[in-house]
Amino acid sequence: MAKQVQFRRGTAAENDAFTGAVGEITVDTTNKQLRVHDGSTAGGTSALAGSAIGVSVQGYDADTAKTDTVQNFTAGQSGEITALTSAATITADMSDSNFFSVTLDTNATFANPSNLVAGQAGAIFITQDGTGSRTASWGSYWKFAGGTAPTLTTTAAGVDRIDYVVKSATEIHAVATLALA
Repeated sequence: MAKQVQFRRGTAAENDAFTGAVGEITVDTTNKQLRVHDGSTAGGTSALAGSAIGVSVQGYDADTAKTDTVQNFTAGQSGEITALTSAATITADMSDSNFFSVTLDTNATFANPSNLVAGQAGAIFITQDGTGSRTASWGSYWKFAGGTAPTLTTTAAGVDRIDYVVKSATEIHAVATLALA
């Protein structure tokens, strides 16, 4: 049988008051975790507790995308298309999605969106209802190629797409692809 190794152990308060030798390991019985000592710091440094995984520390998963490093995706990535409600004023919440769709049943103003983050990019798919002839105007944050907002396709069931990139909290660069068929 293997030899048993036993470390000093005590409550969190006892560990907090204890200054262990360099490399000494103690057991915190209150928090069920190990502490590693450096010979000068009272309480030592807490080692990772198993209960922290998935709570304060992300568990290892080779398939989890990281947000602070370059990624090489080996499969297609997609985002949901969030439906907007047709109204005289349409205000997209950019924290909802990168892609939006709306079927216009009235003339609309696409107001300045909320929750803009520089670097966000996406598209808005705009469809005319069965009547068509719906127009759109755009809030001051929207900056279109050539300096002029597009005139939407007005045929019944016509489809246009507005692609955008958020430059700042008050500026969206956009281009229109009209009359998609």
